[in-house]
Amino acid sequence: MSHIIATQSNFQSEVLDYQGKVLVDFWAPWCGPCQMLGPLIDEIGQELSGKVKVVKVNVDEESQLASQYGISSIPSVYLFVDGQAKENLVGFHQKQDYLDLINRY
Repeated sequence: MSHIIATQSNFQSEVLDYQGKVLVDFWAPWCGPCQMLGPLIDEIGQELSGKVKVVKVNVDEESQLASQYGISSIPSVYLFVDGQAKENLVGFHQKQDYLDLINRY
């Protein structure tokens, strides 16, 4: 597994305090597009190991985090750079879209 499960208790240390790029995938087990996106996000995490950290947030279990970031549709993938939310992609996108997002920063 090439991602970290983020919760309310470790989001600060895993994402906000992290110096570098973090791709945060807000998802839920019942969401079809999220299930399709999961392996793609893991693949990006493996390919860019050392360049980007991949973190997943289950919105069913972490509703406070989801509302904090205004998540109304999933999958929703945010790119954080040095603890700051920079951009997000909502819905299922092609792998290249996520790579382009990461490479912009």
